[in-house]
Amino acid sequence: MCGIVGILGKQPAVPTIIEALRRLEYRGYDSAGVATIENGHIGRRRASGKLDNLVKRVDGEPLSGLTGIGHTRWATHGAPTENNAHPHATENVAVVHNGIIENHEELKQELIELGQVFNSETDSETIVQMVDYHLKQGKTPKEAAYATLQRLEGAYAIAMIFASDENIMIGARHGAPLVVGFGEDEMYLGSDSLAVAPMTRKIAYMPDGVWTVLSHKGAEFFDMDGSTVECPVQTTALMAGAIGKDGYRHYMEKELHEHPVVIGQTLRRFVNPVTHKIELPELPFDIKNLKRGIITACGSAFYAGVIGRYWLEEIARLPIDLDVASEMRYRNPPFDQGGMGLLVSQSGETADTLAALRALKQAGQKIISVLNNEHSSMARESDVVLGMDAGVEIAVASTKAFTAQLTVLACLTLVMGQERGTISSEYADECLTALLDLPSRVAEILQMQEQIQKMAHIISQVQSVIYLGRGIMFPVAMEGALKLKEISYIHADAYAAGEMKHGPIALIDNTVPVISLLPSGPLFEKTLSNLQEAKARGGRILIFTDAKGAERVKNIAEQIVVLPTVHSFVTPPLYTVPVQMLAYEAALLKGTDVDQPRNLAKSVTVE
Repeated sequence: MCGIVGILGKQPAVPTIIEALRRLEYRGYDSAGVATIENGHIGRRRASGKLDNLVKRVDGEPLSGLTGIGHTRWATHGAPTENNAHPHATENVAVVHNGIIENHEELKQELIELGQVFNSETDSETIVQMVDYHLKQGKTPKEAAYATLQRLEGAYAIAMIFASDENIMIGARHGAPLVVGFGEDEMYLGSDSLAVAPMTRKIAYMPDGVWTVLSHKGAEFFDMDGSTVECPVQTTALMAGAIGKDGYRHYMEKELHEHPVVIGQTLRRFVNPVTHKIELPELPFDIKNLKRGIITACGSAFYAGVIGRYWLEEIARLPIDLDVASEMRYRNPPFDQGGMGLLVSQSGETADTLAALRALKQAGQKIISVLNNEHSSMARESDVVLGMDAGVEIAVASTKAFTAQLTVLACLTLVMGQERGTISSEYADECLTALLDLPSRVAEILQMQEQIQKMAHIISQVQSVIYLGRGIMFPVAMEGALKLKEISYIHADAYAAGEMKHGPIALIDNTVPVISLLPSGPLFEKTLSNLQEAKARGGRILIFTDAKGAERVKNIAEQIVVLPTVHSFVTPPLYTVPVQMLAYEAALLKGTDVDQPRNLAKSVTVE
């Protein structure tokens, strides 16, 4: 969530830090700040709210230091006020921190007794006060930082600068991501590679439990025992141009229009164009004899996992347990050794999913992770990574990454189905052909903006919406409801259509639209019957269906959006796109902040 930028440079650092913080706005934040070394003193500017408020502060009270750190904060401990904003500082040291220091109360009390004076409500200030105390005892910056890090419990990514030496910066990572960038006599820290993309393409991804001392000559890396460790420097393909809006109004709009390309690129990773077969990396178990699997994830990635369970159970006949990651390890389920742990994440850094991964490994499960970041913590700790090719996703609400996740899960399902002998090669070819055709069908939906806007006009005027789906359309309905809540702040719930009469039907009247995802197929008639029940109680029926289905529902629906007719295997990703578009258009009509909805963060690195 929170964003970190650090620069040890040759030019005034603040303008570049501000630019980098703008690239991290997608992570979600509610205050921001910068600190630099100004002629042997700490200079600091902070502001609550959006980054533009910080820019006004800096314009009015400039900072000229060459060494600086910046931060966008998503409040955990303490309200989103200027006083709680980072960097936290004393006259000797300034610190920015992502994560949570779990033993901060114990450390704070200890430091108060030693004479340190706290000025905020945050857990993060414990770090700066402890470093400051050790500096006052005569320790060097490196010694003070190391002594502090040895006392911290919890998750953190940290950057520190010191009034006594503008030629040093210290970073540390435990449970929250941090990267080091290498320039020409300049060094950088960032909470992800996107932060430093325009400055350098030479990146070192810090492993967990490692801290670093940066100077103009480079970086030294140490473990928590103080021993030197190696961190390989990689050349990242990420460029500054990759994060522009390309003429779109919002990043989310741009990313919605990238669905066809992302699905196609992800398929190219796995489909051999010569043999027309899906080729996966070697999996860490015998597919034929695999007895059970578990899928776990958070947010939209969890809904992708629900769809994956439908596919794997129906097509590959593999029993699948399913848990949101924040609950999985607390449920403490029993596992057979050598089972499959399948995790889904856009960032690969989500704290709950990473904790679930570690719990599954400890339980003897073989880990497959579906990720958009193959340099992430989850990637390093997985047995196999199935990488999707979604590119950078800036908007907080996930769109193209979701369909990329589904594309990977679809490929995995077809390979498992064939290996387990549960589907014929002819059926597998049918499904693969439908997958390869999917980008074209999705592109058709992107041209239906006017129809979806009409539906959004209805939605934008109400306070509550119900989404209905049956079978594999149920998790797509959940994704649609989540998107609407996230960016328009309209209350929305999704239900398996057959469950509506067991309670939610009490909510239905002429002020509650009912949105149904209703492709033709075996469950069409049953879902139509559920919609008739809602219609009889005054519900306003809005339907996404295909041409065949449209004929059947025209007498009960207030509005119908007719989607392309496709193979049933690919209906989940296809029907995902219009419900995401609907949320976007409703948010526009409501006038909300589409890319950075309130209270949300892109990569949640605390539990």
